[in-house]
Amino acid sequence: MLKNLENFKDLGLSDEILLAIERSGFVEPTSIQYKTLPLILEGRDLLIEAQTGSGKTACFSWPLLQKISANKTSENNSIQALILTPTRELALQVSGALFRFGEFLSSKVSVLTIIGGESIEQQTRVLANGVDIVVATPGRLLDLIGQKVLSLREIKFLVLDEADKILDLGFAAELDLVLNEISTNRQNLFFSATYPEKVLEIAKRISADPEHLRIEDENPTVENILQRVIEVNKDNRGMLLRHLIVQEKWRNALVFVSSKTAAGNLAEKLKKMGVRAGAIHGDLSQPERNKALSDFKDKKIDFLVATDVAARGIDINKLSLVINFDLPRSPADYIHRIGRTGRAGEKGIAVTFIGHEDQEHFKLIEKRAQVSLEREQVNGFELTGEAPEAIRGQLPVKGKRKSKKDKARELAIKKT
Repeated sequence: MLKNLENFKDLGLSDEILLAIERSGFVEPTSIQYKTLPLILEGRDLLIEAQTGSGKTACFSWPLLQKISANKTSENNSIQALILTPTRELALQVSGALFRFGEFLSSKVSVLTIIGGESIEQQTRVLANGVDIVVATPGRLLDLIGQKVLSLREIKFLVLDEADKILDLGFAAELDLVLNEISTNRQNLFFSATYPEKVLEIAKRISADPEHLRIEDENPTVENILQRVIEVNKDNRGMLLRHLIVQEKWRNALVFVSSKTAAGNLAEKLKKMGVRAGAIHGDLSQPERNKALSDFKDKKIDFLVATDVAARGIDINKLSLVINFDLPRSPADYIHRIGRTGRAGEKGIAVTFIGHEDQEHFKLIEKRAQVSLEREQVNGFELTGEAPEAIRGQLPVKGKRKSKKDKARELAIKKT
């Protein structure tokens, strides 16, 4: 049964994990898996830099499950691995992968997802019975540490998934508090699309000598994704989107906007136009977010309007189209967004709307993504007028407002 998985077997994976790999439809290891799996199985600390969709979740899931299962005893019911993610959706995706890949282990590995928006009492009850792997967002994890219902003193593995985003979302102070609770005798694995200086500083505090691996040969922004840029006045974007949905028969699209309010408003406008649409953003409850995502995956809706934060961890098979209704703030987020399509060798399309006020920022995105894209205009929705003159505002008064870092520290202290 496993004869077609020799390349995976050569990386040091057990037959139990190989069976799960085969059932999941994997045929060939990705570049990140080739380069990192043997090192992770050896116990090395790693900083892994790779794009979205490169196969990183499997990279840490397979060896963690294999190692924990092999060393599992009835006497030890303490937490063996902690996987931290920036968002609830990514935590749920990782947990789902762990359940799926651990299906055939003879010594079963238990997994608990600890996120906000779900019953803390239920999470506490599961912890009392013993858990092998915890997948968590930092805020809820600190709640349980503060209640002394969870101990991380015996963990053997620490994984930071999308480490750059954990810090971008203001979790730096919370992360410090978590690290104070963790065993020092552990293996550290960091996964990120980019490694800005602040991420490297924290990595050096966590691990004395991590090996930094860049996976550079996978470039989803060029190889598998057709990128289109359509110029349109800001006020006409909604009608243009509706026009293109009808004219080009668009379906199965993830639409990115810049704010929670914009996500809800655009989804409602699309529904009024007769388009099957839903929204996913931070103001929705966890059950509402779960339902929006499942409706999209089950094709009950054709368009899911999302913010960058809420879309972290959304993994949809054969997603054909990504639409940047609003530009992302960060050029790196452009890569994250469009990388939701064109996965696993499939072709994808990414469409970006830009107006006068977006031109300079999009040039920066092109520079960082190492692309130069032709601008389109659609008949009846042409970009009109001239770019507004930039107005220089007053310089901020230093010290008058709390910094993001100070706010994060205060929040973390309140939760202890």
